[in-house]
Amino acid sequence: MPTITLPDGSRREFPNPITVAELAADIGPGLAKATLAGRIDGHVVDASHRIESDAAVEIVTSKDPAGVEVLRHSAAHLLAHAVKQLHPDAQVTIGPVIEDGFYYDFAYERPFTPEDLEQIEARMKEIAKQDLPVERTEMARDDAVKFFRDMGEVYKAEIIASIPSDEPISLYRQSDFIDLCRGPHVPSTGRLGAFKLMKVAGAYWRGDSNNAMLQRIYGSAWANEKDLKAYLHRIEEADKRDHRRLGRQLDLFHMQDEAVGNAFWHPKGWRLWREVEAYLRQRLDAAGYHEIRTPQLMDRKLWEKSGHWEKFRQNMFVATTGEEEALQLAIKPMNCPGHVQVYNQGVKSYRDLPLRLSEFGSCHRYEPSGAMHGLMRVRAFTQDDAHIFCTEDQVAAETQAFCALLQSVYADFGFDDVRIKYADRPPTRAGDDATWDRAEAALKEASAAAGLETEYNPGEGAFYGPKLEFVLRDAIGRDWQCGTLQVDFVLPERLDAEFVGVDGARHRPVMLHRAILGSFERFLGILIEHYAGAFPAWLAPVHAVVLNITDRQADYAKSVAENLEKQGFRVISDLRNEKVGFKIREHTIQRVPYLLVVGDREMESDTVAVRTRSGEDLGTLSQQAFADKLAAEIASHGRNVSGGA
Repeated sequence: MPTITLPDGSRREFPNPITVAELAADIGPGLAKATLAGRIDGHVVDASHRIESDAAVEIVTSKDPAGVEVLRHSAAHLLAHAVKQLHPDAQVTIGPVIEDGFYYDFAYERPFTPEDLEQIEARMKEIAKQDLPVERTEMARDDAVKFFRDMGEVYKAEIIASIPSDEPISLYRQSDFIDLCRGPHVPSTGRLGAFKLMKVAGAYWRGDSNNAMLQRIYGSAWANEKDLKAYLHRIEEADKRDHRRLGRQLDLFHMQDEAVGNAFWHPKGWRLWREVEAYLRQRLDAAGYHEIRTPQLMDRKLWEKSGHWEKFRQNMFVATTGEEEALQLAIKPMNCPGHVQVYNQGVKSYRDLPLRLSEFGSCHRYEPSGAMHGLMRVRAFTQDDAHIFCTEDQVAAETQAFCALLQSVYADFGFDDVRIKYADRPPTRAGDDATWDRAEAALKEASAAAGLETEYNPGEGAFYGPKLEFVLRDAIGRDWQCGTLQVDFVLPERLDAEFVGVDGARHRPVMLHRAILGSFERFLGILIEHYAGAFPAWLAPVHAVVLNITDRQADYAKSVAENLEKQGFRVISDLRNEKVGFKIREHTIQRVPYLLVVGDREMESDTVAVRTRSGEDLGTLSQQAFADKLAAEIASHGRNVSGGA
């Protein structure tokens, strides 16, 4: 007689074992219809799973993120089913859930075409309408290997053969299609409707370039058509906002094969960089940080001592030099060991703590060519890195101060929706369990003291300590993990950092690793896409452009631009012999915040006709009135008029 405890704390007793679907029906017909799966003692299972003993049970529907994942997992099987019907010679391999969707890899004699994808998606919809039951069965490993090999599915047989012999092999069948899978899956194909195939790409079997090239079909699946349409709209918007395209269009930066993973910043792009850097430097100075600069090249021995060599060697650029005895120098992939070297110069007292050292540190990491993506993933990047050396008693106050600073900075950049994740010890780490216990307890207590609401991200801490991850949401609803705060008891020990305590004895400081932007390159890429290149005035590479209507106003237009420049504004003049409407359109496309049109009337009255890039007519203003308006707009973001000049 299993006793079922529901999420609201109520209990139900049943005389016999009961399935998740039967439990849902017992609760109500509406819930039964919505049931996709169940969660038993925290584990997601099929709706057909039998509950034979006392358990805490939740009914999983499409309103639950786990339910959406079940939909996506099942959509991958639906894709494979449709491909096998249309292309029987195609072999199935793997089909996992990914962010916002799924993919499935196929071994096929030729690449799938866009026309193929249309036909496959249409067949998926047909199979979904048939509302085929999805049934789970188990098979012994060797029997499963033979079963798939006899079907000609050699890839699937290879996967099964690699599974331990004592592990049960679960298969899922829908009509004549059967696939290896741990599940869970939807009760029937009729639960699948809001899906879309997105693209096809090549992928090596098991990710090894020595293996066969497979065809990877990507798709997206959602709880309903509304969510799917919203996602497709985001994808469309993301394409319009692609920072690589806007980087070219707005003349901000470019990248080329002669410097893979490195950006060439153009004058306007570098102005944007300088504004961000100047703003952040101003905020850090006010928050009590001391800016430093550490070497690009440091001896391998230091990286070995810190533990980075073991952890990151495969991603480090290394130069070997020396005649008699080889000297290996690594280009720094991060700044932490260098900051400890600065801290270690001279004896530190408890009175010197907390000591906050910051650096706009240039770092290099070898990223595989296939992983790079514009500014979002590069090999050369600059971190807004800082390390706070403090006592354990100061961790909570420093965490609270940092989080307040970070959220204020994000708000100034236009990001008000920020989530925080707490990540604990990873499987591979430095330091013993007792040290990690102390570090995790310190970060949890500090988070609570700061009033932070955190999500749990298990096993994703740094190799030297647990961390907080700050995830901001952009204008079209995408999440970007940027800032971090890590509590580190390991590196101070490894690199001999000390301070003299109140008791006169030597103690190890706690080292807080923290960043707000993460990397300048990536954050600027996010900014470009967030604003679609239409930056707020304080960030815009050009504040305003002065446009003359005829040659008669050319000298006046130049004088207006020069006058505003002298006041610290970034202003250009466009004196080309073109129609003013053409020039307005061109600079609107360039996302210049203000367009100042001058004709005979403006020249005679010493005024400018002000338009915004959105097309709003602000009327005629005196030069000083416009300057005051622009200065107030820039100052509202905490910047001086001259900004990063």
